[in-house]
Amino acid sequence: MPQEPRDADYATLTALLARIADALERTAPPRAGTVDFDAADAFVWATEPTRFEPVPRVNRVEMDLLQGIDRVRDQLVENTTRFARGLAANNALLWGARGMGKSSLVKAAHAHVNHGLADPAGPRLKLVEIHREDIETLPALMAEVRVSRHRFIVFCDDLSFDSDDTSYKSLKAVLEGGIEGRPDNVIFYATSNRRHLLPRDMMENERSTAINPGEAVEEKVSLSDRFGLWLGFHKCSQDEYLAMVEGYVTHHGIPVEERVWRPEALEWATTRGARSGRTAWQYVQDLAGRLGVHLKPA
Repeated sequence: MPQEPRDADYATLTALLARIADALERTAPPRAGTVDFDAADAFVWATEPTRFEPVPRVNRVEMDLLQGIDRVRDQLVENTTRFARGLAANNALLWGARGMGKSSLVKAAHAHVNHGLADPAGPRLKLVEIHREDIETLPALMAEVRVSRHRFIVFCDDLSFDSDDTSYKSLKAVLEGGIEGRPDNVIFYATSNRRHLLPRDMMENERSTAINPGEAVEEKVSLSDRFGLWLGFHKCSQDEYLAMVEGYVTHHGIPVEERVWRPEALEWATTRGARSGRTAWQYVQDLAGRLGVHLKPA
């Protein structure tokens, strides 16, 4: 006949189960806390564990200092204003030349529209930056903000995908696909040097190996189609570049005459092989440093 378990056996089993429970607790991801979206107007989406990190002061450029992009500036501000007011608006892809103010415009538009909201105590427009490598966690981010009274611009800077990267499918599903779809209080803005976000060799490889090449390429290109608003940024002219420099010099009160900074700014752009807003800002930083001038904070 089987023996009745002894008290010592029960004690041993209980201790073993307790150790197993403790081990599982240690390996489990930390529980996410309640998000206080009133703590800031901008956040960075972090992972491991997933959470919103508030950004007390956003590194941005004043809207008036963004030169040579008037048309795209007006389009993005109008789209963002409609969204902040609860009206229909499009996801936006800002693509094109490096250093021409794509990410600066997103941050400036967010601040500009927020400043113009009629009720400061009412729902705000929040800017949430998500890093390119965290795109696959977008569904978790959307779930967190879906129930909030605020409205959110989810922003990914320098978005692109490599040939062996399949996370673009997660982005496609979040932007318009899936059962729930994109929450009404969320819009997605991205910047990229590529209009179609995917490298040409990736699409050509898909074309050469697929049973139906046309369908394979269509699958890749359709990612950009999820963005209803495409805003192109192109290299600036010399006059536009000099206007950028002049705007920075005036805004920061740098005591220097145009006959001095103009040839210097042109030489600065020549040595770097490009004229852009970024090049203009880098020259102004160098100029201010040489003259001992403290630049105004954003």
